[in-house]
Amino acid sequence: MSDVYLKASSSPHIRAKKDVRVIMRDVVIALLPALIVSIYYFGMDALILTLISVFTAVISETLIEKIMKKPITINDWSAVVTGMLLAFNLPSTAPWWLAVIGSAFAILIVKHAFGGLGQNFVNPALAARAFLLSSWGTRMTAFEWPDIVGTATPLGMLATGEGQLPSYLDLFLGNVAGCLGETSAIALLLGGCYLLYRKVITWKIPVVYLATVGVITFIVGSDPIYHLLSGGLMLGAIFMATDYATSPSTSKGQIIYALGCGILTSIIRLWGGYPEGVSYSILLMNVATPIIDKFMVPKVYGEVKSNA
Repeated sequence: MSDVYLKASSSPHIRAKKDVRVIMRDVVIALLPALIVSIYYFGMDALILTLISVFTAVISETLIEKIMKKPITINDWSAVVTGMLLAFNLPSTAPWWLAVIGSAFAILIVKHAFGGLGQNFVNPALAARAFLLSSWGTRMTAFEWPDIVGTATPLGMLATGEGQLPSYLDLFLGNVAGCLGETSAIALLLGGCYLLYRKVITWKIPVVYLATVGVITFIVGSDPIYHLLSGGLMLGAIFMATDYATSPSTSKGQIIYALGCGILTSIIRLWGGYPEGVSYSILLMNVATPIIDKFMVPKVYGEVKSNA
């Protein structure tokens, strides 16, 4: 009998057929309905800002990888996704340089300063949004209703009790003030269904996140439908909270993570000084992800507890 040599390697041992390029391309496809709706309501400014943001992300990734003498990875589409998500978090009135600074910050600082794709501990687009909001708050909150500049968002109206609230239908379709990619619930849901169909994401994080916000706002007497359809909740729950690198890897961990996102979002929206809480909630739970993973790691098959 001949000797058989087996090569032992670290996990994971189960490989998926899809690579990063296919996954990221699917995310771009899923974002297209929201982009089309934003162009319809906000005009060519939405397209221009998105193109500038994507172009800056791709160029920034190319330059930093050349400087660091790393393989050029722009073909994996991850920089395109970051650029699109950053643009979706900008108001249509944002100047072009805001998209440039934000996109470069997301790629150079949040992504590559920590090692590149998969090594960042927070979502690059959300971190860039938080940076821009803290640096140029007035520019980042200069929202417009289609054809009307200087209008408060639905969440802002809900928080202050001022202004005529839009209908559920307007919220669902996207005919409201807000950032480029967050206004149309139906467009985001269509994208989410595509990602589920393609098995890029699972239902756990989006459903638990949305359900948590809905239940909490209902309990306290605030309109849950308004909270679900307004602001960046749909965009965050479907496209950013589900980021592989910054969300838990285990099923139980994902549920705890999504619960945390929903609770924090509700607290900030209902009792905080800022009407929107999605970005900061996801960023905080991104930071908590390693701790969640640590305690939610399944037991090794055949493991026996020591009595010592």
